[in-house]
Amino acid sequence: MSAQNTVPSLMSRAGAVSALTLAAVGGSLLVPGGTSEAHAASSHAGKALEIAASKKGAPYRYGAAGPSRFDCSGLTLYSYKKAGKKLPRTAQQQYNKTRHISAGSRQVGDLVFFHSGRSVYHVGIYAGKGKIWHSPKRGSWVKLDKIWSKSVKYGRVG
Repeated sequence: MSAQNTVPSLMSRAGAVSALTLAAVGGSLLVPGGTSEAHAASSHAGKALEIAASKKGAPYRYGAAGPSRFDCSGLTLYSYKKAGKKLPRTAQQQYNKTRHISAGSRQVGDLVFFHSGRSVYHVGIYAGKGKIWHSPKRGSWVKLDKIWSKSVKYGRVG
């Protein structure tokens, strides 16, 4: 193989490995100019999503906001804080602080709020393809799950 062909070959392999690594941890491959669900990887939202995904398997603990245990809003608070954005502590407060957007406008890294009537009771970070990273409940852990309810609202951190 010539030196000229070595670099593209290595880059191709590196790209494939990166994509496989993302798939293995349940991530999405973010492509500039891709779907409307993709934030740029360097955005706060994209960074917050990466941080939440890196906490996969961390146990749930009510009132915990990291770095090794989380409740739902503790995970979103921690992830966005590490990405350079400040959020309030509870899911309801986070909903009140975000810019509300439609489901059709949602993008990777936006917050997904589960509600009953006017009360927000759970929050996660949108991972694309109808899934969220979240810390669901006692006895569980940070994981990637399908959005299981139609009673959700979306918010974008400014």
